[in-house]
Amino acid sequence: MKVYGYFRSSASYRLRIALNLKGLAPDQAFVHLRRAEQRAPDYLALNPEGLVPALVTDDGQVLTQSLAIIEWLDERFPLPRLLPEDADGRVRVRSIALAIACDIHPIDNLRVLAYLRDRLGLDQAARDAWYAHWVTEGLTALETRLARDPATGRFCHGDAPTLADICLVPQLANAARMGCPLDAYPTLTRIAAAADTLPAFAAAAPGRQPDAE
Repeated sequence: MKVYGYFRSSASYRLRIALNLKGLAPDQAFVHLRRAEQRAPDYLALNPEGLVPALVTDDGQVLTQSLAIIEWLDERFPLPRLLPEDADGRVRVRSIALAIACDIHPIDNLRVLAYLRDRLGLDQAARDAWYAHWVTEGLTALETRLARDPATGRFCHGDAPTLADICLVPQLANAARMGCPLDAYPTLTRIAAAADTLPAFAAAAPGRQPDAE
C-alpha cells in the first residue's frame, strides 16, 4: 500500500493513527498543501478531489476520504477494532467522529481559510475569529456530550481507542496550533492526553513526520 498525505493535515493525521494502531507501515508520498501540490495534474489524476489523504491499495485501488479509508482498514485488518462490536457502540463512535470530521474540521481547513483570505478579503484577525468561533462551537458541544455520558471512559468510548479518538486528537492538536484555548474542555483534553501516551498516536504527530517543517 501507499499513502499520500501531508504532515499537518488533520485527515492525514487520522489515517496515520489508524495505520499505526493496525501495525501497518505503507509507503509514503508527500503532498505539500501550502505549495498547492494537491492541485498538480499528476495528483489530480490519482485523486480528482485534490485532497489528502489518499491510499493506493496493494491491488491498485485508490481510496479517498479519511473516515472511509479507516473503516476499510478496520474491515481488512480487524484487530484491534476501531469500531465497537455492538450496533449501539458503533453508532455512538461514528456520531462523535462525524461531529468532528464533518461539522468542525471542514469549516476550518486550509482551503476554506484560503478562500476567506483570497476571495473574500478577510484579514488574519478575521480569519482567526472565524476559526475560533466554529472550533469553540463544535468542541463545546462535544465536551458537554462526552462529560455527561457514562459510555465515555478513558477514551471517547470506553477504555480502548476508537475511530472517535482518532478524529479527536488531530482536531485538538490543530486547535492548539491555531492558538485556541482548550481549558474549557477538560474531558476532551484528558482523553487526548491518554491517547498521546500510546505509541500509535505519538508516532503519528505532525512534528514526527518525514515531511514536517
